[in-house]
Order: sequence, then C-alpha cells, then structure tokens
Amino acid sequence: MCGILAAFGSKDREYVESFSQKMAHRGPDERGVKVLEDGTILCHERLSIIDLHTGKQPIQGCKNAWVIHNGEIYNHRQLREGILAGCTFHTESDSEVIVHLYEKFGTEFLHHLDGVFAFVVADGQTIIAGRDPLGVKPLYYGVDSSGTWYFASEMKALTEQCEKVEAFPPGHYYTPETGFVRYYQPAWFEAKVAQQGVDYEALRLGLEASVEKRLMSDVPIGVFLSGGLDSSLVASIMARKMKARGQELHSFSIGLTKDSPDLKAAREVAQFIGSIHHEVTFSVEEGLALIDKLVWHLESYDVTTIRASTPMYLLSEYIVKQGIKVVLSGEGADEMFGGYLYFGLAPSPFEFQLEAIRRVQLLSTADLLRADKSTMAHGLEARVPFLDKQFLDLVMHIRPEDKQPAHAEGRMEKYILRKAFDTPEQPYLPDHILWRQKEQFSDGVGYSWVDSLVAHAEATISDGAFAEAALKFPYNTPSTKEAFMGREIFEKHFPHEGAIQSVKKWIPKWQQSKDPSGRASDFHAKRDLAGKAAPQAELKPA
Repeated sequence: MCGILAAFGSKDREYVESFSQKMAHRGPDERGVKVLEDGTILCHERLSIIDLHTGKQPIQGCKNAWVIHNGEIYNHRQLREGILAGCTFHTESDSEVIVHLYEKFGTEFLHHLDGVFAFVVADGQTIIAGRDPLGVKPLYYGVDSSGTWYFASEMKALTEQCEKVEAFPPGHYYTPETGFVRYYQPAWFEAKVAQQGVDYEALRLGLEASVEKRLMSDVPIGVFLSGGLDSSLVASIMARKMKARGQELHSFSIGLTKDSPDLKAAREVAQFIGSIHHEVTFSVEEGLALIDKLVWHLESYDVTTIRASTPMYLLSEYIVKQGIKVVLSGEGADEMFGGYLYFGLAPSPFEFQLEAIRRVQLLSTADLLRADKSTMAHGLEARVPFLDKQFLDLVMHIRPEDKQPAHAEGRMEKYILRKAFDTPEQPYLPDHILWRQKEQFSDGVGYSWVDSLVAHAEATISDGAFAEAALKFPYNTPSTKEAFMGREIFEKHFPHEGAIQSVKKWIPKWQQSKDPSGRASDFHAKRDLAGKAAPQAELKPA
C-alpha cells in the first residue's frame, strides 16, 4: 500500500513532488520519482509489503511504459507463471505485473487482475489510470488552469493546484482517448439475478479462500478484532491458517473502557482462537482532540465516518508501534449480507436486494474510505477479505429472501453467514459470539463515545449558527450540530467545491431518526444501564 501522484504536462519536478509529500504518511519507507521525456511526472510514496528490497516504484516495463501502483495484486505469481511467462521482470513486486499486462493486452488487461489497486501507467504515447472494482483503494483526479491532468491517492495532493477535483469512480479506467470506461459490470448489478439458494459450504470455503489470499505478505500481519461477527470470523480463519504455517496471530481491539461491548467480546474471541491479543483504551477527551486532524486525513465530513474512524485511527497508531504493517478487517459484510439493523425494515426482498447493491456500490465513500485513510494515516495496510470478487459474486447472487432479517421468524441479520460457520464439531467461534447482534463500530467501542461527540457539538455550535446551516452549506446541508461541526472542519481544510461534492453521507434507509447509529434502529436490542445486550438478542435462533 502506498501513495501515488501523476502529473501529465510540463511541470517542475520539485513543484509536483511537493504535492506528493503531503501523502508521505501513506508511504513512510521510501519515495520514488520519475520524469518522462514528455514531461509526465510519476511520484510514489512507498509502504513496503511485498518485495522489500527491489520493489521501488515507478517500475518500467519491457518497453517505454512505467507504472505507479497503490494496492495488492493477489494473483501476481499466477500471472508471472502464466500469461506473462517470457516477460523480463525487474522486481519481485506484485505491482510490476500491471505494466507488463498493459504492454501485452492494452486496456483489456484489467480483467486479469485479482486484487485491489489504484494505478497510473504512462508510456510516452498515452496514459491509463484505473481503480479496483469497488474502490478499496482511493484515487482522485484533478485538472489545473493550464489543462494539466493529475491523479493522486488523496485529495490533499490536488486541491492546492487543481481547479477541478473529483473522486475517480471505482471499477473504471481512464485514457485521454476513451474518457472514463466502466470495466467492472458484474451481473449482480441487476437485482433480478439474485435467485440462487444458499450453499453454506460454499460460503464457508469461499470466505476461507479469500482470507488465505490476503495473508500474502513479506511483513508481520495482524487482525482488527472488534468482537462482532465479521472481524471475529476473519480472525478465527486467520488463526487456523497461520497456526498451520507455524505463525502466531496478533489481534487488536479498542474501547473506552475495559468493559466496552467490543472489548469484552473481542477478549473472549481472542482466548477462543488463541491469538496474542492487544487491547487499547482511549478517553473521550483524546477522541475529541483528534477530530480536526482526523478530518484532514479522512477527507470526509460524513458523521458515521468520523465517529467510527476515531477509534480505528488510534488503534492503527498502536498497531504500527508493535511492528505490524498489515491487518485484515471485516468491512463489506454488512453491505453484501444486509447486516445493518435497518435492513430489517425493508418493505420487500426486492427492495432489500436493491439496497444491498446500492450500499456495496457506495462502499468507497464510506467504510472503505474509513478503513483505508484511518490506517494509512500511520502507514498501516488494511485488507478486506469479504470484498473478494469471487466471494462477492457468490453472496450477491443469493436470493434476498434468504438474507433478509425476519426477527419474528427467528432469522436475525446475516443469518446465512452465521449458519455457514455454525459447525459444532469444529467451532469457529463461541456460540453466543457467532449469534451476537450487530453493533456499529462507533457504538461498540462504548456508547459514551458517540454520546459525548454529539454533546460536544451541541455545546460548540450555537443555535444561531446552526439556524443558518442551509445558507452556509447549501450542498449536503447538515441536519444536526454534529454534522455541522464536521462540515466546518472539513471546509477549513478542503474549501474546494469538488472536494465538498466528493463526500457522500451515510444515511440508513427506512429509518426515521436523523442519527445514523444502529442504536436508532427499531431492531436494536433493549439495553440495560450497564450497556449489556438483552439476553433474547444473543440467543441462537432455533
């Protein structure tokens, strides 16, 4: 994982490199810069994960093409030994296959990639920039007053010099000749194709294969463990596979106190799977003091993103200090399985499926943005096995009737995922963890974090200022003082119109409350004063 910046046109190297340096946190290991004969400048801030010694970028192909890449190509070995056999490779880096594929197949090469990526290839004649199918890795583009095009991993590298800045659409590539072209068009984009029954063994084996793929690393690897279903399953699978390799798994959790819902559940999971477990606690004051810096890193003013990114940012800082450079995480499961509690309010299975598709397509504006920028702020790479292309295809073709929660019938959210891993003979998780109700990360670290953030905004933003919200912020007008506060901070750092419009607010559908928290859902379990879930919410359905 890294930071990339490309400028096409005659520009001073130091001028362009100064913008790349704003992303130095993404690549603390080394910087690479290449100026091509036509004036194109390619900059790379490197976080060394694969090929620690010869993988410096930009990387040249066999001809005149050069590549800069942020991400991981999980099938790079298969490509080297298969359709790229005979090519002369200069490194062991997974990134190098991109430039060779381009030289051999042109723009059609993206269909051969299995991984996550944001890249730019320049060959003196033209350029191609591309982003992975769901936007796991960030990419933005901008145009300055002279018409020079820029591409960068973060907006902050573009807003100073570009008149126009926008997010590069996931699943697309761009060339000057074609403009933006959608190369990723899976059948499941159409809700009507979701007609397959549930194959529980296929679900289990599919997720195991996806986790296995993401253990590819030349550096220490760990796991975010919130104690919820998704991260706990990933951790359990990792523990089994790493034990078979003679490796130990380090798991990491965070909360406001040792009794936070997530910390308590994660502690039990870690003991069950045998991981070396680390717990971090933070204070409300620490979280509030971080907000300004966090918004600069996130490049977002979305309420849910800021809430959930605060503990993830603090935990990532701790993880890097332990010598870990890669972590696996559970992002994506709630979108593809309809796991958010508001999905239980869907008026029909078809509407449920439409919302699942919409939420998966918007992941790059929400959970994936948070997961990347909260971690890469410290040079930590987060990998998301639930969003493997093959596994996603499997899940998104399952009938929505089988995925939709039906609490009256004893079918809770993500029922089919839980059932796939309900193997009493060799259990992956304790039974009550496997069937634990969903908590959004910002809630699970301790309810007082969100409550305190809301209270802080109420005390900070005056009634008079909030009354003028529509005049001050006509686009995406904040509906709460918390949203108003985040927006003010964002526009202090990013007043650019394109930057403002790049942010999409995370809003639960069919939920009346203005607050996006899972606690606002009618399906959330009643809580006692200690914050413990009501017993009936944790019982395994019959």
